[in-house]
Amino acid sequence: MRTRVKICGLTRPDEALQACQLGADAIGLVFYEKSPRAVSIDQAHAIRRVLPAWVCCVGLFVNSSAKTIHDTANAVGLSHIQLHGDEPPSLAQGLCHPVIKAIRVPADLTQDSKGLSEVTEVIQAWKSIAQALLFDADSAGFGGSGNSFDWGLLPALTKGLGNGWVLSGGLNPDNVEQAVVALRPPCVDVSSGVEQERQGILHKGRKDLRKMEVFLQAVALADAT
Repeated sequence: MRTRVKICGLTRPDEALQACQLGADAIGLVFYEKSPRAVSIDQAHAIRRVLPAWVCCVGLFVNSSAKTIHDTANAVGLSHIQLHGDEPPSLAQGLCHPVIKAIRVPADLTQDSKGLSEVTEVIQAWKSIAQALLFDADSAGFGGSGNSFDWGLLPALTKGLGNGWVLSGGLNPDNVEQAVVALRPPCVDVSSGVEQERQGILHKGRKDLRKMEVFLQAVALADAT
C-alpha cells in the first residue's frame, strides 16, 4: 500500500498548491492562535480554493470548542478535523467531520517508563472514536517542534489500529525513507521538516519547495523498497 503524505502548517496558497502538485495527499491548516503557523479564516479559505478536489484539507485545533470547530470547518470547507490538545473523546462525537486525534508521546518515553500506561490509556479512549490516531512528539507548542520520539514504541502503540494511524514528529527529507521502511506507516505528517531555512533558522509557516520534493521522493522510494 502506498504511504500517504500530509504536509501541515501551510500558510500560503502558492505553497499549498506546490505541495499538491508534488504529490501530497493532504495539507494541514493550523487554527491555533499561539502557533507561528496559524492562519485566519480568510487565509484558510484562500488556500482551500486552490486545492485539487482529491486532496484532503485538514484543520488543526487545540482545545477549541465544538462550535468553533464546526463553524471554522464549514466556513473553510475542511475535510477532516485534527485535535491536538487535551480534548475529551466526547468532543469528537459531536463533530460532523472525520477526526484525527494527536497522541503526544514524550521524547523520553521508553518501554519501561511509567508514563507509557498514560499514553496507552489515551489511545484506548480514542481508538474507536477517531478515524485515525496521529503519533507526534510531545511539545509545549502542541506539535510542529521538529522533535521526535522513540519510534521503537510504535509497534506496541499501534497494535490493533490497522491503517488508522499517522507517523509525525521529527520527520524530514533525510530520515523519512528510513522511517517508512522500518515502520510502514499508512501516512506520514511533516511540518517543520520541509520549512524554509534562513541562516540556520526555520521560517515557520513557509515551506521549501525543494525540501517538499525530496521528502515526497523519499517516501515513494521507501514504498518501492
